[in-house]
Amino acid sequence: MFVFILRRVAYAVPVLIGVTIVVFALVQMVPGDAADILIPPEAPREVAALLRARLGLDQPVHVRYLLWLKALMAGDLGLSMFTGRPVAGELMEALGNTLKLAIPAAILGFSSGCLLGAAAAAARGTWLDRLFSAIAITGVSLPHYWTGIVLVAIFAVILNWLPAQGMGPGGFPSSIEQIRHLVLPVITLSLIPMGVVSRLVRATVLEILGQEYVAGLHAKGLGDRRVAWHVVKNAAPPALALIGLQFGYLLGGSILVETVYNWPGSGGLMNLAIFRRDVPVLSATILVLATIFVFINILVDILQAVIDPRIRR
Repeated sequence: MFVFILRRVAYAVPVLIGVTIVVFALVQMVPGDAADILIPPEAPREVAALLRARLGLDQPVHVRYLLWLKALMAGDLGLSMFTGRPVAGELMEALGNTLKLAIPAAILGFSSGCLLGAAAAAARGTWLDRLFSAIAITGVSLPHYWTGIVLVAIFAVILNWLPAQGMGPGGFPSSIEQIRHLVLPVITLSLIPMGVVSRLVRATVLEILGQEYVAGLHAKGLGDRRVAWHVVKNAAPPALALIGLQFGYLLGGSILVETVYNWPGSGGLMNLAIFRRDVPVLSATILVLATIFVFINILVDILQAVIDPRIRR
């Protein structure tokens, strides 16, 4: 197992290097550079050249990449061109806010998706199967931003039960007021993972139930609970793989939900960086989210290997 973990971590190194190359190349492809944003059009050329030299923008591309990579290795993500604050501080604060949304949304979406999918497979061909499948398809079909707007209109504007925007008081969400701010965005964010996971679990469980070894387990006299445990154990690896991907999307793809609910998370930070052309913030946000995505998938691979030892081979 230790060798398997080392091998998976080693595979991640070239992936992470590739991510840095792609992020740096995408940033370089944006028209203009940081000096164009900082220097007014009427400034003398000498001032612009001096600032470009100070920022290292007069260096060749590969030199700038290596300098940027060296700073990253030292934990230096640079300074925001708009606020002048260290990017690392702003990004960590925004990521913390995003995790407050992503973790409860993941728990709600993945648990309900697994339950709905397993229940639909167990009741195959009945009206319950059709009902659970309809709920899952509805969750997948509804766009995040549209669902968020509708929920705000109903529960915040018409009924006035829940706040429409913002995250309420800071800190760990433990008070009623903080939880009230979480309800609508968490529900909005959990719908698509719920639907996707439910569809996969239903299909996987049905495929496993159709295999001969399940009939063999029944023939040996195993009870329904023991047979269900074997089915869950075999259905877990593909479900875990999908859950890992969906959790990565929850962290990086919540930009629309955070915009609708005015939630100061990493998606909102990236949205602001795009409009402000704040290149250090934008590149750092993309890079950190991509790195988290890679490590989530490593963790999923390890969990799969724990459940099914055949994966280690």
